Amino acid sequence: MTAHAQRYRVPITRLDNEDPELMDELLEAVQHVAATARFILGPEVEAFEAEWADHCGAGHAVALSSGTDALILALRALDIGPGDEVVIPANSFVATAEAVSLVGATPCFVDVEPTTALITPGAMRAAIGPRTRCVIPVHLYGRTLALEPLARLAAERGVAVIEDACQAHGALIGNRRAGTVGIAGCFSFYPAKNLGAWGDAGALVTDDARLAERVRLLRTHGERVRYHHEIVGTTARLDDIQAAILRVKLRRLDTWNAARRQIGAALTAALRDSPVTPPAATGADSDHVFHQFVVQSDERDRLRVHLMNRGIATAIHYPVPIHQTPAYAARPVSHLPVAETLAKRILSLPIYPGMPDHEVGLVADAIADFPAA
Repeated sequence: MTAHAQRYRVPITRLDNEDPELMDELLEAVQHVAATARFILGPEVEAFEAEWADHCGAGHAVALSSGTDALILALRALDIGPGDEVVIPANSFVATAEAVSLVGATPCFVDVEPTTALITPGAMRAAIGPRTRCVIPVHLYGRTLALEPLARLAAERGVAVIEDACQAHGALIGNRRAGTVGIAGCFSFYPAKNLGAWGDAGALVTDDARLAERVRLLRTHGERVRYHHEIVGTTARLDDIQAAILRVKLRRLDTWNAARRQIGAALTAALRDSPVTPPAATGADSDHVFHQFVVQSDERDRLRVHLMNRGIATAIHYPVPIHQTPAYAARPVSHLPVAETLAKRILSLPIYPGMPDHEVGLVADAIADFPAA
């Protein structure tokens, strides 16, 4: 068997086409939208917004074209722009920084905690300056950040908190859902997410009615009435076909997340005495819905080749800290040792709802057999 064929013996994830029953339901939903020809801001979008707000426990949900647009429009709705600074973790997907840059503000990169890879109140406190208008904590890999200390600090400093919950659909922070502690929470429904569409899709949730209304205006050229443009907006709407797909899958999200937690626990236990460091346990006020199962290893690159040769798919989220990517490398940023070290050590292993026990065993056995250098 070739390395290419072996690569998919244990996939990094599985998408909807692997579930015939789900596929039938999704295709029926798509067919319904096609038959009604209500493609833009139609009843499926309205229904999904109500259902997503209810699931999150938020007053309002605004369906958008991507998680990136959710972050951008949240910042624009708060009038954050040129001359302002926004504090973000260096270990995240680049969209967290891009949103700040695209509104004309300046991203202020800070280091993260070594075991969770999340921003800390201490790092945020040190980064807040006179021009800081906002902080965007990221619930990374499906792990939520216990936000109360950050939220209190931000309130003391008069700084807004926008949650980047693009990888934490349905995860909890204490007894609240991710995305509902800050002024707004932003979500991506990219196909591989815990709640994924069949293309790019996103949403913003908030309890602030005025913020929600402003985002609704911004997503559709500043219109409340056709051709009456109250503000300069853009096109950032969610399509009804994507909303219909998300409505079907939302009914399964809690079950899928419970399965991810169970499989994450099984993988963690299986790797306890292995040559890798599995994800750290969550605290009392945090959660992990395992969008990614990320381990750490000083021999990451060699381990990845070893796993590929054993037919285990892997990925790296993310191999370069944002402040060191070419897009941001020209900006002077102080050394951020934890993020820079993590980028060399992290490795995402397979995890998905329905992952069978024997695949968990294959992953664990392959890592146990990893030869020392």
